[in-house]
Amino acid sequence: MTDSPLKTRREGHVLEVVLDRPKANAIDLATSRVMGETFRTFRDDPDLRVAIVTGAGPKFFCPGWDLKAAAAGDAVDGDYGVGGFGGLQELPGLNKPVIAAVNGICCGGGLELALSCDIILAAEHATFALPEIRSGTVADAASIKLPKRIPYHIAMELLLTGRWIDAQEAHRWGLVNRVVPAADLMAQAWEMARLIASGPPLVMAAIKEVVRDAEDSKFQDALNRITKRQLPTVDRLYASEDMMEGFRAFAEKRDPVWKGR
Repeated sequence: MTDSPLKTRREGHVLEVVLDRPKANAIDLATSRVMGETFRTFRDDPDLRVAIVTGAGPKFFCPGWDLKAAAAGDAVDGDYGVGGFGGLQELPGLNKPVIAAVNGICCGGGLELALSCDIILAAEHATFALPEIRSGTVADAASIKLPKRIPYHIAMELLLTGRWIDAQEAHRWGLVNRVVPAADLMAQAWEMARLIASGPPLVMAAIKEVVRDAEDSKFQDALNRITKRQLPTVDRLYASEDMMEGFRAFAEKRDPVWKGR
């Protein structure tokens, strides 16, 4: 569609998703549903292994919820689509890595979108905030996720004050993996995506499911589910050709050839 709020590009095993809704890349209900369908297609395509999500233009990654659309009737508790807000944070069974390439302002639901990714790269001029409190509402997903990702007291300060931080401070607190020049952001995102995509896809799927399953579990309970092959991705990995290929490649001193089966 020519008027789609997303632009996508696939190269090899990598899918690039660009949020493109001038002027600020805000997300309304319709956009969220399109994003959910896009990431569901990514999840279900056996040839795709890694996704990159970024925003169009040099200024905005995403400011989150489209307040103009809300004023026009979009309900805050409306139908966000299969993946919840932004298509990622509630998408079931997403066992593939997603990289956020934050190219500018990343706040509110936009920061929650980034937090739904596995790796966050930020341009030097990127800024981050959770300003919901200033609008008399709660950053719901961020209130759950952020205190688990960065030091509790820093997370609470950001949630309770709506304070903005720059990319360097975000990196200092571990919110982003690295800060790069804006001109290099997408090249570095693609470099990382290709590196990850070159790895064993069944192992990546198992890592994501294990991490997700273990988030609210006791260590021994989570470990038992792995060793007893109670997680579908782990069970599939342990019975796969790829696992034997890894062993053989090591013994034969060669690079493994991953087939995803």
